[in-house]
Amino acid sequence: MKNRFLVILIVLGIQQITAQFTRRDSLQGGLRIERTCYDVKRYDLNITINPDQKNIKGFNEVTFEVLTPTQKIQMDLFENMKVDSIVWNANKLKYTRDNDAVFIDFTEKLVSKSNHKLKFYYSGNPIIARNAPWDGGFVFSKDNAGKDFIAVAVQGTGASLWYPVKDSQSDEPDNGASIKVAVPNGLMNVSNGRFLGSQDLKNGYTRWDWEVKNPINNYTITVNIADYVHIQDKMPDLDLDYYVLRENEAKAREHFMEVKPMMECFQSKFGRYPFWEDGYKLVETPYLGMEHQSAVAYGNKYKKGYMGFDLSGTGVGMFFDYITIHETGHEWFGNSITSSDIADMWIHEGFTTYSETVFVECIKGYDIAMKYVNGQAKNVKNDKPIIGQYGVNNEGSGDMYFKGSLLLNTLRHIIGDDEKWWQLLYNYSETFKKQIITSDTVIDYFNKASGMNLTPVFRQYLYTNQVPTFVYNVKGDYLYYSWDNANEDFNMPIDIAFEGTKIRLNPTLKIQKIKLKKLNKKSFQIFDNQFYVKIKEGN
Repeated sequence: MKNRFLVILIVLGIQQITAQFTRRDSLQGGLRIERTCYDVKRYDLNITINPDQKNIKGFNEVTFEVLTPTQKIQMDLFENMKVDSIVWNANKLKYTRDNDAVFIDFTEKLVSKSNHKLKFYYSGNPIIARNAPWDGGFVFSKDNAGKDFIAVAVQGTGASLWYPVKDSQSDEPDNGASIKVAVPNGLMNVSNGRFLGSQDLKNGYTRWDWEVKNPINNYTITVNIADYVHIQDKMPDLDLDYYVLRENEAKAREHFMEVKPMMECFQSKFGRYPFWEDGYKLVETPYLGMEHQSAVAYGNKYKKGYMGFDLSGTGVGMFFDYITIHETGHEWFGNSITSSDIADMWIHEGFTTYSETVFVECIKGYDIAMKYVNGQAKNVKNDKPIIGQYGVNNEGSGDMYFKGSLLLNTLRHIIGDDEKWWQLLYNYSETFKKQIITSDTVIDYFNKASGMNLTPVFRQYLYTNQVPTFVYNVKGDYLYYSWDNANEDFNMPIDIAFEGTKIRLNPTLKIQKIKLKKLNKKSFQIFDNQFYVKIKEGN
């Protein structure tokens, strides 16, 4: 049996969460010295995929710099995959396996600031996903012509499911990567970055070579194998490429017309597309979608909404293809700006879900955007905090999506100045472009950029599952008001309107009052569509 240990997290003295984690969780999610002692500079992946046997064989050449002297490093490869050999300076290195961790022993101590390359040869049958992309693994399927249609999705599960890697979001290859994948003749592989060319290996396989110039998340390195048709398009400063099944070419040409207005919107709000050197691609996949950097996985069946449904329940979500917009938003939030630990995945998902509202506002205006973002509230469960537990490969609540988006909408209206808000969001994207950050980084930035102390707001929405309740009562000409179901230091403002005039209130947990002549329950409005709160009339 695996060793288990108990992790107890007390969040702000309000809620105690108890969870059990395995040694495997700690090895995958933690930052042991064997990980922190080196910095990955580049991955060069060279593999062959056999669809009939559902098998991978090849190597990953890892270029790295030593940060602290060491004779041992940790890489990762799922237990079911075989380590064939690990070669450094023409020597086969010894290694030990502990769950999915591979501890590699060098024949001598590596000194600080020295640079090295090792080739990690491996083979095996990767895990097949039962329900991608939520369940990590490969999807081996067929198109309508009976040809192989193959893709992979591993977010959360881990990139080491299918290739040897330092499987932590805390380290990306600074100098990019190459992905060379040999597949049976008649099929194409599409991976991240730019296409460098293909080579017939004269053994029934053709190798397709791709090159990434930018740092890249481990989980977004990808393969997509099919009989693809390549559709080319272009914006003044960006190449647009679409790889779709041959049977869907005509449909795709029309459907992907929304990409240009999306890009124009996002670039105006978040800054230039961060991976312009690598271009932008949509690649058709046999599963719904995933934010694979510069090779966004698309499987929404050329429908509007989310597989033809509107997740917001407002009708607004049917104006656009959810997968195209959402997964592309991740190019800024998740791929460019990356959380160091998956406990902070709201940095990816909250901002990206909010990017949908941003797009709606670009094409339909503010009022429709507010309708859309508030429609998302029905999907919030408030089951547990958005932020997970650090060091054990643990995500927080799925509320990181919709509640994270509503938090950002709330911050916008706390700031109360749209020009300042859009500049703040634009600067956030540019300031942390291609960086790995934490929740504290985000909170510190918003505090400084806004000139406000927003820490109590972030702590309320990220670290607890309690939705602040605005409690009010009308007595004569007085409006009595306070916050309930909130942290002691929660002091978020909220706006009301009385006789056409907007008034900002600054409630706390202590009851306050304001005099408004001729006040009654129908004479004022609470802007609860601008703040994610509950409203309650008190006694």
